[in-house]
Amino acid sequence: MSNSNIAFIGKLETIVQNRLKNPDEKSYTAKLAAMGTKRIAQKVGEEGVELALAATSGNREEIVDEAADLIYHMIVLFADQGLSLADVATRLELRHKTSN
Repeated sequence: MSNSNIAFIGKLETIVQNRLKNPDEKSYTAKLAAMGTKRIAQKVGEEGVELALAATSGNREEIVDEAADLIYHMIVLFADQGLSLADVATRLELRHKTSN
């Protein structure tokens, strides 16, 4: 995994935040956000189930596709809730420190 791959996730978070602040009728992100938190959360749930099911197939491409969908929808949910990936990373780091 290269740093540029991981850096893109941060860039995607910025893109999502921008689309929520400056909605464009052509943007799926803006349309999803306009449907409200309940719909965004529903999409996170759907994508999580789809990822779990993909894992049972053993098809790596399908797993990656569903994981990408889940991460994207999680980023939208975080932005909707005023949270960020940094908030999650901080919590994970704290948990790691307390488990050692």
